[in-house]
Amino acid sequence: MESSAEPQNPDRSPQDAEDAEGAASPPPAPEAAAPGGPSAPGGALGAGMPRWLPRAMMLALAMVGLFQLADWAFHQLIDLFVMLLVAFFLSLALEPAVDRMAARGVRRGVGTFLVFVAVVVAVGGFLAALGTLLVDQVGKIAGDLPHLLDNLIHWINRTFHQDLSLDELQKKLLKDSGAIETYAQQAADNVWGVSSTLIGGLFQAFTVGLFTFYFTADGPRVRRTVCSLLPPAKQAEVLRAWEIALAKTGGYLYSRALLAVASALAHWVMFALLDLPYAAALAIWVGVMSQFVPTIGTYLAGALPVLVALTVEPMDALWVLVFVVVYQQIENYLLHPRITAKTVDVHPAVAFGSVVAGAALLGAVGALIAIPAAATLQGFVGTYVRRYEVATDPRIDRGAQRRARRELRREAARRLRRMVGAGSEPRSGAGRGPDDKDGEK
Repeated sequence: MESSAEPQNPDRSPQDAEDAEGAASPPPAPEAAAPGGPSAPGGALGAGMPRWLPRAMMLALAMVGLFQLADWAFHQLIDLFVMLLVAFFLSLALEPAVDRMAARGVRRGVGTFLVFVAVVVAVGGFLAALGTLLVDQVGKIAGDLPHLLDNLIHWINRTFHQDLSLDELQKKLLKDSGAIETYAQQAADNVWGVSSTLIGGLFQAFTVGLFTFYFTADGPRVRRTVCSLLPPAKQAEVLRAWEIALAKTGGYLYSRALLAVASALAHWVMFALLDLPYAAALAIWVGVMSQFVPTIGTYLAGALPVLVALTVEPMDALWVLVFVVVYQQIENYLLHPRITAKTVDVHPAVAFGSVVAGAALLGAVGALIAIPAAATLQGFVGTYVRRYEVATDPRIDRGAQRRARRELRREAARRLRRMVGAGSEPRSGAGRGPDDKDGEK
């Protein structure tokens, strides 16, 4: 090693040796500044955390809290929003009648009250008629239950080679009285739940009726309040859209109500001629179900009278079925086009799809307002969406050309009949011209 090879100087002092080592060794490196020192750009917060980060974190937490609060409030108030939506559509349906009464000098509040009374009476009559029919049929079935059970037991014994009797069934029922008691207890518990549901439903109906009354009676004031929040350029469009919703929703419901009345009257006459029990209740059922339930309403409407007629006379059931089918054709091709000529007509497929969509979104309430909403949307599309002429297509125009040729033949036949009738009429003196009078002279 170099140190061992270096010669030793015995005369050098220890102080000189230390100075020599200090001069030979390199100077120490400067100590690095501690993080967060005065030279750090972040100051006391440190170089890894900017000053805006805590403020951004607090703002993000506040936004999340506000979103959670809004979500909770929306879920708590969703029933109120649904009731307001139903009340709005009902007010659209009732306001045209109130407007007509107001045009004749009746105050809007009084007119709205009278319209409400008419609607309540109609709905109450429908429910009372159906309730009477249901109670009577249930009582009749309960009275005939022993006879029906006896016939059923005989059929089972004859078909499956069994030896059952009504006494054995009664003994088994008495033996399982514990299960029957448990079932009765569960039914009693369910009664309280049904009662609370019924009370809640009545409260919701009252709330919807109250909002509907206010929306209908103060319709112009509500529109003025809404338009006051908009610039003048947008107010005309809002009022136009509101008028379209009023016309289409009210027109659709009124046309359906007229068709329901016509159907109920026609079926009541037929059921009375057949001497069916509760002919008026069955006729009201047919009229309402066939008009306000899309697609399947006709089948549901005709099924109940047919079943009731089967309990009286099977031949009467056949006559009822034939009359329901014939009247449906008369309504489709004669009454329906004339009544709905001035209102919007919703295609059955569109009506059924809207009911399915409304039921999926809002349940029974959505199914109730789906068809008026579809009618209003169709009115908007017909007003604001521009339509273009379709190019000639033989598959589309074949039927139109055939109908045009048939109409031309009918018009030619009518002209020929007029010409023949005019030629066969005797000419009277009053119809002679001046030449005829001169000839007589």
